[in-house]
Amino acid sequence: MRPTQIAAVLAAEFTAAAAGTHTPVMLWGPPGAGKSQIVAQLAEQAQVPLVDVRLAQMEPTDLRGIPFRDGANVVWSVPALLPDAVRHGPRGILFLDEITSAVPTVTAAAYQLILDRRLGEYRVPPAWAIFAAGNRHGDRGVTYQMPAPLANRFAHYELEPELDDWVAWAHASGIDARLVAFLRFRPDLLFQFDPARYAAAFPSPRSWEYASRALAKFGHAPELVGEALTACVGAAAGSACRAYLEHLEAMPDVAAIASGNGGEVPRGLELQYAVAAALVRHIGRLPAARQDDAVSHALEYARRFPQRELGVMLVTDLQRVLGRPLYGLRAFAEWAQDVSDLISFERA
Repeated sequence: MRPTQIAAVLAAEFTAAAAGTHTPVMLWGPPGAGKSQIVAQLAEQAQVPLVDVRLAQMEPTDLRGIPFRDGANVVWSVPALLPDAVRHGPRGILFLDEITSAVPTVTAAAYQLILDRRLGEYRVPPAWAIFAAGNRHGDRGVTYQMPAPLANRFAHYELEPELDDWVAWAHASGIDARLVAFLRFRPDLLFQFDPARYAAAFPSPRSWEYASRALAKFGHAPELVGEALTACVGAAAGSACRAYLEHLEAMPDVAAIASGNGGEVPRGLELQYAVAAALVRHIGRLPAARQDDAVSHALEYARRFPQRELGVMLVTDLQRVLGRPLYGLRAFAEWAQDVSDLISFERA
């Protein structure tokens, strides 16, 4: 499933926890695909605490607690890391990350926690959702076969990286617009992972975020940029990205385009991808009072692209940033009429 679909599933399951109809969810996916980040974003959007338990780093007693004598009885202490309605709040997310990398004795301790929402005398607060994540068994990570009794305690979803979802996230998260343009130009490099071949660095949604940070840190030192990109996304993707960036010196002024003073669309295909991504980023950062005029100029500019599909891509990304208000602009209606043979859309 694509990331936006996974996010919708988790949001529904989080809401269902308060109604008592929640089913624990297991997220499968390759390394770097963004499993943990989707869960963290849900907690941030819902403004609830996230208790992130890395099971691969734990011993059974870390989860089960330590027994101690209480008079004539032996009782178990409750680990402070587990959700508590008083300390953490009545609603939240318990996230069991790296569950497939945990040793069997630890996953055995999680059986009761996941199915019965309890461990001995401890109980997970009623409105807390339980999610887990792990790499697939063929992903060259340290993984254990999930026991059938544990697997049967989850609803299972597999996450696959998807460029359009990543682009929407990238614009909202401040990822360098040049990288957005590059991956629009080379969508095959968003994620490349071969479990049969070892590579310390490889392109993934997570490593492209690191590449964006590298450009921010080393952009003033061109001699370091290439090595920094390679360190983040691997030699092949890093080299291709560096070559792409070196061709962007002739990119038009996107601020001028947004103000209606833009020139012609550049001839080079790589520059066309770059100006489209940079224009979307520029408009997304404008004050709301200035966006309508800027969007109208961008829509007019989109109609000039020699390859009409690139204009469609530009407007599609604008919609992801601005939302449905885009549909109410007169310039959008005119643009949509021009490309009606290429796309369809719904206003509702």
